[in-house]
Amino acid sequence: MPYHEVRTRFLGNIASPGMSTSPLRVAEDHWGGQLPAFESMDAANELIGALVNGLWNALTRHQKRAEPFRLVRVRGDPTPDTLARLALVRQQEIDGFVAGLFHDAEEIDLPEKASNAMEVLSEVRAMLAGAVDLAQRGIRPEEVPQLAATFKHLGELQRIVEKEMHAVVLGCTRARHQAMASLGGRGSTLH
Repeated sequence: MPYHEVRTRFLGNIASPGMSTSPLRVAEDHWGGQLPAFESMDAANELIGALVNGLWNALTRHQKRAEPFRLVRVRGDPTPDTLARLALVRQQEIDGFVAGLFHDAEEIDLPEKASNAMEVLSEVRAMLAGAVDLAQRGIRPEEVPQLAATFKHLGELQRIVEKEMHAVVLGCTRARHQAMASLGGRGSTLH
C-alpha cells in the first residue's frame, strides 16, 4: 500500500466513530491482521515507532479545526502520465480514508455534516476515476493544450477533498466527544 494511502487510512481510523480504534491493530491490518516477522525486537520497535508514535500521533492533530489535513503533493509536468498518476493518487487517498473510517464495519453512523462530506468525497472520487481512465486511454495531440486546464481542475478537487476530509474528521471528533461526555454524565467514573 503506498504511503499516501496509509496516511489517509490512518486519518480515517482516527476519525472513525468506533470508540475502540487501536493504532497497533490498524498497523497489523496492513499485513493481513498480523505484523510481519522481524529479525529483532529493535526492528519491530522501529516500525511500530514510525507508524504509531510517528505517523498516527502526527495525524491526530488534524482533529482540531485550526489543523486541517493536507494531501501529498504530486509533482510533474502537465503530461498525460502525470495526470494519470495525480488522479490515481487522489483516488487512493480517498479510498484509504473511507477504508479507515469504516474499518471493518459494513456501515457506520455519521453525524450529518460528516455524512454530507462523505457524499462529496464519493462524487470527487468518481471524477478522479474518470480522469485516470481518460489519461490511460490516451490523449490525442489536439487535446494536449487542455491539460493545463485539467490540472487546474484537479488542484481545485484537491482543495475540496482536503476540506471534506477535514469536515468528516471534525464532525466525528465532535460526536465522539459528545458521546464520551454523555457517558461521563451518567455517574460513571472515567479513569
